[in-house]
Amino acid sequence: MKQQSSAWAWVPSVSFGQGVPYVAVMMLSTVMYKNLGISNADLAFYTAWLYLPWVVKPLWSPIVEMFGTKRRWTVLMQLVGGAGLASVALTLHAPDFFRWTLVIFWLMAFSSATHDIASDGFYMLGLPTQHQQAAFVGVRSAFYKLAMIGGQGGLVYLAGELIKASGDPAHAWSVVFALMAALYLGLCAYHQLVLPHPDSDRSHSTGGALWQDFIHTFRSFFQKPGILVTLGFLLLYRLGEAQLLKMAAPFLLDPRDKGGLGLSTSDFGLVYGTIGVCALVIGGLAGGVTVSRFGLKRALLPMVFIMHVPDLVFVYLATALPDNLLLVAACLAVEQFGYGFGFAAFMLYMVLVADGEHKTAHYAICTGFMALGMMLPGMVSGWIQQTLGYQHFFIWACISTLPAFVMTMLVRIPAEFGRK
Repeated sequence: MKQQSSAWAWVPSVSFGQGVPYVAVMMLSTVMYKNLGISNADLAFYTAWLYLPWVVKPLWSPIVEMFGTKRRWTVLMQLVGGAGLASVALTLHAPDFFRWTLVIFWLMAFSSATHDIASDGFYMLGLPTQHQQAAFVGVRSAFYKLAMIGGQGGLVYLAGELIKASGDPAHAWSVVFALMAALYLGLCAYHQLVLPHPDSDRSHSTGGALWQDFIHTFRSFFQKPGILVTLGFLLLYRLGEAQLLKMAAPFLLDPRDKGGLGLSTSDFGLVYGTIGVCALVIGGLAGGVTVSRFGLKRALLPMVFIMHVPDLVFVYLATALPDNLLLVAACLAVEQFGYGFGFAAFMLYMVLVADGEHKTAHYAICTGFMALGMMLPGMVSGWIQQTLGYQHFFIWACISTLPAFVMTMLVRIPAEFGRK
């Protein structure tokens, strides 16, 4: 009982801490740059590159093992993340703010990916039994999602209200990032005090054997049966969604004379960052229940349909340009619910692929390919949108979902996998 109580003191806050820098780098940066007048092509290309640290994070995971403890890495990366958030706040009024903030976001992305490696390992050390780890799976997910809602919803709404009050987007976002920095540095100090010191949390100073195991782990992943189909599935499952998600914020925020819906930043934070993320979470829960009821093999194709068909709501929104905020919110909730529903199947497929001797490392490799599947299409999405316009771009994004259906037909899944 004592171990459970001490875990409650740090598991929720570390999970929340994992979400904060990711939200800042991958979500808030897009809205901020749009408010500050960056073009869609530049915005999409440069922010998509920020996925790269999550793509390659399995490559430097041995460094976290060899030097220092996972506790120390976790706290240190939170300190770096807090300093990064403060640096963004300080550089937004600089003449060359776009270049400087991108550099800072890059550093934050690498520190966030490293924090993920360290904190994921620390969970297994701080909660040594499978029973304890299973008991806190839902808690970890809930507090990570809470960081998403608080960031993409609450902080974007706050930025919008500050823009209305001051008329200066740079000042508004400086305030938002300064608040985030204060919160995150406070969280870092808290964790320095309360994180436990597991006896098993030790550095591995002799790295020769570790690197050999590392190479063997990578080799064994690429020797899995049907690996080319697996990689195709991981890279193409979200091909359309990767482009659509990168352009969703610009479309919702752009004025109507440019083909957008002309939402205020506050309204965006409400309908997309709050209602949309809540629908995403509910969709993920519903997807998990569906797989446990029918098994992944039977559920996968219907879940792919439910994930991608709602993308058509963006075609409708770009064609009709409705000004009813409730209707817009309902459309976005439907699309986000479908995305969360289908993404649950994707996550479980990665569990299937990773199963075996090196399941933790192989799952990390899967997440790297998952991030690559978001990064590459996202890089060109802004250029495609500026070439085609929003309406035809969203039609193109829907067409881009077709490879996901093809790969779904090709993957092999055991009949009862995922079924309770």
